[in-house]
Amino acid sequence: MAITIYGIKNCDTMKKARNWLEEHGVAYEFHDYKALGIDRTHLEAWIDQAGLDTVLNRAGTTFRKLPDAERENLTREKAIALMLDQPSMIRRPVLEAKGKLLIGFKPEIYAGAFGG
Repeated sequence: MAITIYGIKNCDTMKKARNWLEEHGVAYEFHDYKALGIDRTHLEAWIDQAGLDTVLNRAGTTFRKLPDAERENLTREKAIALMLDQPSMIRRPVLEAKGKLLIGFKPEIYAGAFGG
């Protein structure tokens, strides 16, 4: 089973998610989208499956520091362009496994997905 977790290395939520996976013996690949970037195909697929409001981290510092003009009237295309330019705006972690998409970290959701 191929499991990939996407996020930023030094994010506290990412650390919790990765620790949970390791403690429960779940093998995974880590994709640091701050260092490696992310492509439009992934963002579009995540938005199609989970919704823009789930994928875009509006509460994060990076988004909140944007000028008002960039945050207002946010379309799907505009949001994708922002996330491609600044991947820190993507909610963390994003985990792809068994055709499932988990966004954010909650131990009970991971336990339901991986039996832990």
